[in-house]
Amino acid sequence: MAAHRPFVFVGFAAALLALIPTASQAQAPLSARKARAVQALVDTFLAETHAPGGTVAISAGGRTVWAKGFGLSDVENRVPAAIDSAYRTASIGKTMTATLAMMLAGEGRLDLDAPVQRYCPRYPEKKWPVLVRHLISHTSGIREPDDGDELYNTRHYDHPSDAVALFANDPLRFEPDTDFGYTTCGYVLLGCVIEGAAGVDYRALMEERIFARTGMGRTRQDDPRAIIPGRARGYILEQGQLRIARWTDMSHKLAAGGWITTAPDLLRFMNGWMDGRYLAEPVRVRMLTPYRLKNHSTVDNYGMGWFVDDHRGMRVAFHGGGTPGISAIAFMVPEKRLAIVALFNLENISGTARIALAKAIFDVVADQVPPAR
Repeated sequence: MAAHRPFVFVGFAAALLALIPTASQAQAPLSARKARAVQALVDTFLAETHAPGGTVAISAGGRTVWAKGFGLSDVENRVPAAIDSAYRTASIGKTMTATLAMMLAGEGRLDLDAPVQRYCPRYPEKKWPVLVRHLISHTSGIREPDDGDELYNTRHYDHPSDAVALFANDPLRFEPDTDFGYTTCGYVLLGCVIEGAAGVDYRALMEERIFARTGMGRTRQDDPRAIIPGRARGYILEQGQLRIARWTDMSHKLAAGGWITTAPDLLRFMNGWMDGRYLAEPVRVRMLTPYRLKNHSTVDNYGMGWFVDDHRGMRVAFHGGGTPGISAIAFMVPEKRLAIVALFNLENISGTARIALAKAIFDVVADQVPPAR
């Protein structure tokens, strides 16, 4: 039996599509024909979802070949979306936390087969043992946040691991390693585990080991009170009307995706990931191999930190991000050293639609990109 849970993503507003796409073409552009084809795909996507704005970027062989902002990042003030507009990572940030955990495991500082209490004693023991690898693979049985106060959190957590208290006393949904159950709370706990293993604040570790290593200078904690240049305002479509997304403080799920970033920074992360800047090849292969449960069945389409699929005979890895004010996808094809980022400032665009857009863009550019080195 294979366990699988599809993504939850988002959709929205086209009247604003009359706005001319903004931002300039990046260096080493695609051929004019391919650039027009990609632009047409994004234009159609925006028209169908009614997203007010977004940024899409493509890299091949470690080099950006196309990037563009579309529509508005701020509808009220008519601020155009740009290549370097800043958006919430939402769950795309889980790929970064998983990468950091695997780095620590490779250094012998984190045992993936250890119970989580070894590193995060604030999470009590449950009916069954919860191991570190269960958190990375979404097989822990830990619940998801609710769609009310936890989704639209208004409390600011000065220390991210304090948010473990939100679910620490809740029972598991199932015995770990017997099923797949996507869990943002599990990644919040993984952040606490990482801190305990390294003896260093999770945020400082991410900045040093993940962001600085590949020059992700625009990626930072998504603090709603901070002044962040280029921050895109988030929106939601309610009964056909475009509205500003509800206010939420993402500090309660920082390790699960509470960052703010740009499309170029996400390309830097994926290029660094594919090029071995973070992890050795055997570890990368493990992360992109469907996770095997205790009964020896495999989880459909999920490895460790990445959703995986085969497209045009190649292994692709991707992760969506959907939370108040954002719908996004980060998509990479290691065999081609190709990465695609699409960030839209509208929540609830379906994951299926975002994945389809990324695959369609890949189909346009695949025969132009260089093979992996």
